Order: sequence, then C-alpha cells, then structure tokens
Amino acid sequence: MTTTSAMPTARKRRRKTRTKTVSHRSPIVASTLKANEIDLAPGKEHLVCPDCSTWCPITGMLGTPKLVPHNTRRAGTTDPRRCCGSNRRVTVDVEVDAWRTELVEAVPTTASRRATKVLPKPKVKPAPAASQVKPAPLSAEQVRQAFRQHQQQCPACKGEVTGRDGQRLPCRDGERLAVTFLRLLRQEPKRRIVREFFARERQRFDRQYAAPAKRTAEWAAVLPAVQDADTRRVQLPVGDAPTEGRSVPLETLHPAR
Repeated sequence: MTTTSAMPTARKRRRKTRTKTVSHRSPIVASTLKANEIDLAPGKEHLVCPDCSTWCPITGMLGTPKLVPHNTRRAGTTDPRRCCGSNRRVTVDVEVDAWRTELVEAVPTTASRRATKVLPKPKVKPAPAASQVKPAPLSAEQVRQAFRQHQQQCPACKGEVTGRDGQRLPCRDGERLAVTFLRLLRQEPKRRIVREFFARERQRFDRQYAAPAKRTAEWAAVLPAVQDADTRRVQLPVGDAPTEGRSVPLETLHPAR
C-alpha cells in the first residue's frame, strides 16, 4: 500500500516520563493525605504534591511508586523551576476500595459545610411615624354602609338580645355609628363648600405657576428675531459720515463758579 500526501498521518504520542532517579527525601505516605488530595483510580494515579500543591502523576505503581519530575506553578513561563518533590517515593498503603468509600462519604460532609445561597432581603418601605400618619376623612356614605353592615350582623340591632327582665338590650356600637352618620350628614354641605374652595385655589395656583413657563417659551421663540434686529441696528451704513448734523457741545451748560 502506497501512502500519498492526502492521507492523514498519525500524531506523535507523548511518551510517559520514565527515569530511574529516586529522591533521597522521605517517601509520601498515602494514608496521611486527605481523600480529595489523592486519586487511586487504576491508570490515573495522581496526588497533590506537598511542596508545590499541584496535581502530579504517580509512576511505577507495579514497582517503586514515585512522583514524576514536574515543575512548580511557574511551569510554562520563561523562568520555570523544577519542584524539589520530583521523583519522591510514594508509599501506597491505602486500598482503592477504601479510598473510594472515604471519598464518597466525604461528599455529603463537604456539602453540609458549604454556605447556602444568600437570598436578598426584600426592601420594605419603613412605616411612617405616628405624627406623620394622616387619617383619611370619613364621608357620610362610608359610615352609612358600615352602619348597614353592622345592623345585618349584630344580634342586638336585630332585637334578638334581651336582658334578665326580657327587655331588648341596646347596641352601643350601632348607636355610635348612627350618631356619626347623622353628624357627617349635617356637615356634608359645609364640607362640599370647603372642597370646592380648595379645588378652585389649586387651579388658580396651577395657572399662576404655569404662566412664567409659558412666557419663557414665548420669549425663546422670538429671541432669534430680536437678536437679528439688534445686530442690524448697530451696523453703520457704507459711505462717509454725515456732515450736516450738529456737533455735540463739549462745554457744560453751567459755567464753573
């Protein structure tokens, strides 16, 4: 079979780091690491290097496990540095099943320590002070409706409540509502006159304050024509100045004493 330029070529695979060099430092014991700092999945053995805190592969799992040579967090820069934990031996004294069990059990514990989502508190308008509360004025119609509703629900107003002597007991609430209704009904003409007076005054104030704004708009409309007339007024005609005009007296009318 002949190969042509159009046929794809296989990409060069990255070879695994293999070296017989072993660090003289004490080995890393897997049981002293946290469950989330080591990965013992078959074929994907990694752990967090205690020196540079980076995930580093473990090589030689069938013989002498050790960390592969790696750089510090400055890897990929113009000044990389080799980590002192490279080629450090690893003592794997934890079974894969036990590590997986510990990792699964640690997930709910970590989730319970995680802070919950902070919900913003709704912005509630503060209640006005007692001196700022303005009571709504009652009308005779509102009191009449409240009185009718009270009569329909109150047993005393219906005559169903009697005393020990068999006499009907009066309803204090009904009497108070009836008195209030009669008082507002008598004051209704005077209240209507006051409301009409304030309505007329409000309309007059609105017209008074709206007039300056209207006048300003009118002046702004004629301002270009006025400026043009002023400009033409100060211009002198072409030619010599008139000589027939009388000269302005330079002496005062009253001689000095």
